[in-house]
Amino acid sequence: MKKLCAVLAICLLLCLLPMHANAVDMQIAGKSALLMDIATGTVLYEQNAHEKLAPASVTKVMTMLLIMEAIDSGKIGWDDTVTTSESAAAKGGSQIYLKVGETMTVSDMVKSIAVSSANDCACAMAEHIAGSEAGFVEQMNQRAKELGMNDTHFVNCTGLDDDAEAKEHLTSAHDIALMSRELMKHHPDIKKFTTIWMDTVRGGAFGLANTNKLIRFYPGATGLKTGFTANAGYCLSATAERDGLGLIAVVMGCETSQERFAACKQLLDYGFANYALVQPQLPEKNAVSVKLGTADTVTAVPAEDTQLLIDKSQRDSVTTQVQLEEQVSAPVSKGQKLGTMTVKAGEQVLAQVSMVAQDSVPRLTLGDVFIILLRKICMAR
Repeated sequence: MKKLCAVLAICLLLCLLPMHANAVDMQIAGKSALLMDIATGTVLYEQNAHEKLAPASVTKVMTMLLIMEAIDSGKIGWDDTVTTSESAAAKGGSQIYLKVGETMTVSDMVKSIAVSSANDCACAMAEHIAGSEAGFVEQMNQRAKELGMNDTHFVNCTGLDDDAEAKEHLTSAHDIALMSRELMKHHPDIKKFTTIWMDTVRGGAFGLANTNKLIRFYPGATGLKTGFTANAGYCLSATAERDGLGLIAVVMGCETSQERFAACKQLLDYGFANYALVQPQLPEKNAVSVKLGTADTVTAVPAEDTQLLIDKSQRDSVTTQVQLEEQVSAPVSKGQKLGTMTVKAGEQVLAQVSMVAQDSVPRLTLGDVFIILLRKICMAR
């Protein structure tokens, strides 16, 4: 009888546990797949997501990330001139056929990488930033470690696997999603290039056509990068946004190009159909009274990003409750906790976030008190 009760108790507990995103029954083509929310990093679906596989040109997501970080840090500029080396001009695969000594702006180089997956431009940019492709690859691997890409080891900046060493060039659907999220979330200017369907470089003399067909045919598509080699198969990191919800769908090792696009479309459709991103609404007044402060009140704000990923069916039932201290004594430090915000969907608590002081409020000095009293006396007269 005791064993039966124990079994029933375990079954009850299992029923109460939230279901993992993988519980959905989807047959996704390819060797591995993953769906991630860009805002929160929540994994909504995964299939062999940590299997180490060759990524082909999806590698260039990291290449573009390092380029964007160099631009945003001021290390290089969009109008800087990049000179093509012999090694860059010699790259095979997808390219715009740069000639040795040919110059092109960073902007056109990035456009060619994002739209046409130009290996020659990727190598030229790697050399421009790090001095050599090898030096750039070291930066790629270092950045991968910082992002928690534990399944990843890069050996080049292109994803080409035309030599023995390239067999060690591996990553996973999970890691591709991590670097894709970092690029799309923190460097939105890349979308100016990843959303181009057709364009030109060299003053209109050379045409570019996006290798990512979802850009034209999938509503809300924002990028990101295709890849193919005989070893890797057909791969894709696809990003899209609708109603403020941004998603990343990754598939690796598909047998055909059409299969990878259909697989990512299936993942994105599932995400947009079932999930929503909400921003809890704060009350109009979030002021806390300050005793003996240089300001009478201090505004309370959430201590962290309060965007929440929820089941779409819960969207209309989300409520926000804020509980704040009635009064605090100065000095008040910026970031000092003043209360708590609770976000619910019906009776279910979705999140509890600390409410903190938006600014610091120094304590009144004796001189300040004297001046205040003097003013009151003068006004009384």
